[in-house]
Amino acid sequence: MKNSNPGASAGAIQHHYDVSNEFFKLWLDPTMSYSSALWAEDENETFEAAQLRKLDFHINQARATGAQRVLDVGCGWGAILRRLVETHGVKQAVGLTLSNAQAEWIASFNQPRLEVRIESWSDHAPTAPYDAIISIGAFEHFAKPNLAKPQRVQGYRKFFQFCHDWLKPGGWMSLETITYENLRREEKSRFLEFEVYPESDLATLAEIAEATERIFEIVALRNDNEHAEHTWRIWLSALKANRSAAIALVGKEIFDRYEKYLKFCIIDSHVANTAQVRIALKRIDNPRP
Repeated sequence: MKNSNPGASAGAIQHHYDVSNEFFKLWLDPTMSYSSALWAEDENETFEAAQLRKLDFHINQARATGAQRVLDVGCGWGAILRRLVETHGVKQAVGLTLSNAQAEWIASFNQPRLEVRIESWSDHAPTAPYDAIISIGAFEHFAKPNLAKPQRVQGYRKFFQFCHDWLKPGGWMSLETITYENLRREEKSRFLEFEVYPESDLATLAEIAEATERIFEIVALRNDNEHAEHTWRIWLSALKANRSAAIALVGKEIFDRYEKYLKFCIIDSHVANTAQVRIALKRIDNPRP
């Protein structure tokens, strides 16, 4: 069943993520994490420390420490993969991405316990079950805009069913995604839809809950919107501070697009148009029909 999910195509993903690894390096933290940090009360904490806390949070929430095999769906530039094998004693970490640039970046680690695959989750065929699954900032790409709600939920449910099939009995999953909060789907920005994240749309919490019914137990959920806003602001500040270098790498048009995009995201977080949700899910081993 090739590329049968209702989400963004490889071309749409590459439109956003394959601009230039060196461009993203200018404004992301040293781990190259492209999702909200998780901040402590310490005002002097570094951005990198807050990002590492986020990585550890998801690894602990998925019960992945010391595991044999862990899957990262939408692995970005490999921050979780490296943390799993280099800090948490995981024997093998597998990452899925549709970005050629991200896969090249991860391959440069030369880490034998990491495996990155350029493929959609719907095409993934694991060689053995996983102990845990983590997915951060990928779920936003799992449904195209303008799908009717039943189609969206069906697509999300297919993803969770695949994860259920891939996990060992009793396995856990940690999911992070941006969701609609105080914003109707029809009110979303056309700039974000067409210029920043084509073929992608956010879910609502209700849609995620419906898609996991009788497959996964939702054990914990937190909304870290303030953490997300703080993260967006740091990224924007770093991008603006590196304006000349960024334009030299990708040109002014792309620089302006990402600057505008980050400003939009700050506003959406600040006024709670969107939420930054982190969810712990436990596999239901004997789901009812």
